[in-house]
Amino acid sequence: MVGIHHRIGIKAPAEDVYKAIATIDGVAAWWTRETSGSSSKKGDTVDVRFTAPDGTEKGRMAFDVTELDRDRKVQWRFRSGPEEWIGTEVVFDLKQEGDQTIVLFSHDKWREQVEFMSHCSMKWATFLLSLRELVETGAGRPSPDDLKIDNWN
Repeated sequence: MVGIHHRIGIKAPAEDVYKAIATIDGVAAWWTRETSGSSSKKGDTVDVRFTAPDGTEKGRMAFDVTELDRDRKVQWRFRSGPEEWIGTEVVFDLKQEGDQTIVLFSHDKWREQVEFMSHCSMKWATFLLSLRELVETGAGRPSPDDLKIDNWN
């Protein structure tokens, strides 16, 4: 199995980064505005929907929150969405290094390396930059206002 891996530093305490990743409102502020769920507790399911600026649906997914370790780790497991994503896991490992929280991101358990995985790797990178912008400045770039990288979004 293969995966996507990124590392980014965010000039903020781990508590602030964790809140942006581990809550419905946080995820909606950097990944996609259309994020819903009853809460963000371990075992909960979160639904996300991606649209074009004109409102056309580009995709939707649901994931289970499988691990929450306050200020240290958030883990999701995708239960629906693109076929390639079902059963994959996303992990955000956080560690404080000086004035930065380092986010070690992984999206693992892909069955094989495919072109769509390359697209997703680049999109995750742009969304991690959106996460950094949100935590450092108060405003991220969630879908549908995210950085467009190719003709698939």
